[in-house]
Amino acid sequence: MIEVNRAGEVWVFAEQQDGVLHDCALELCGKARQLADELGVKAGAVLPGAQMAGLAERLIAQGIDNVYVIEDPRLAHFQTLPYARVLCHLIEKHTPQIVLFGATAMGRDLAPRVASEMRAGMTADCTDLEIKDVEDPRTKEVHKNLLLQIRPAFGGNIIATIVNYDWWPQMATVREGVIPLMEPDAARQGNIIPEPIKLDDSLFVIKLVERHVEERRVNLKGARVIVAGGGGIGSRENFRLIHNLAAAIGGAVGASRAAVDGGYIGKEHQVGQTGTTVRPALYIAAGISGAVQHRAGMEESAKIIAINTDKDAPIFSVSHYGIVGDVKKVIPMMIKALKERR
Repeated sequence: MIEVNRAGEVWVFAEQQDGVLHDCALELCGKARQLADELGVKAGAVLPGAQMAGLAERLIAQGIDNVYVIEDPRLAHFQTLPYARVLCHLIEKHTPQIVLFGATAMGRDLAPRVASEMRAGMTADCTDLEIKDVEDPRTKEVHKNLLLQIRPAFGGNIIATIVNYDWWPQMATVREGVIPLMEPDAARQGNIIPEPIKLDDSLFVIKLVERHVEERRVNLKGARVIVAGGGGIGSRENFRLIHNLAAAIGGAVGASRAAVDGGYIGKEHQVGQTGTTVRPALYIAAGISGAVQHRAGMEESAKIIAINTDKDAPIFSVSHYGIVGDVKKVIPMMIKALKERR
């Protein structure tokens, strides 16, 4: 644990691979900028890797003040031990008060190890972060400007707010897509700070022999139109209706947790607090009741059309247009109308 530094920066681990910054890291830059402004401190980013031309400037454009660059050919591909050593060294040197990681495969590997080494608390898979004054229920002491780490718990059935009173830095991993990507400002000024860190060869215990990268087949975040099915679809066979409507309208296929748990479709299609957070131009929710966990992942869509047999279903409370009816009858009618229109 490092000494509490109320003037410490708000940091982001700038995850990158092959010279490309991860979307989640760019999203976190905007949140770091917001939190830093509320605290009256600077926002920083830690950027380890090799051949990273232009990445520091991109981070500055996204709201970062200080980019700490650690360039080493051996850091070209992620390895837990050397990356953790880099983060721990810089945390000890600069004493940030908040450190944020994306809840990606890399972030989920790296963040717990750094938190353990720093003897700091960490909250995983946050969906929101806030700054507030909090009273310690044990001592009744009021702590100013603490980080509230908000995340779903018990399988997404409740929302928990976690506070770290005295173990710093305050650390969290944040799920991809829950924070809107801030518009970059190419005119922003910031500092690019090279950090010469000696990394012992013993940290590089893994030798990369061969690398295979599989492209993501489902990109719900990037889809402008999503057709999502829920438990009300009834079966895996009936879920073909969702695929057919998505194909007819040129959209991606999404699903609620109930549909995924029912085996109708894979988890990579899940929308909601325990899935992907989306903001498409059009979201069609078919046979989805609209539990708060699902609504949290799609309610910021520009237009929402809901189809449900229950006129009192919660999904209608966030939809712009509602159709009360059986999806097995409504969807074929929609597909027919789309084809006739063409």
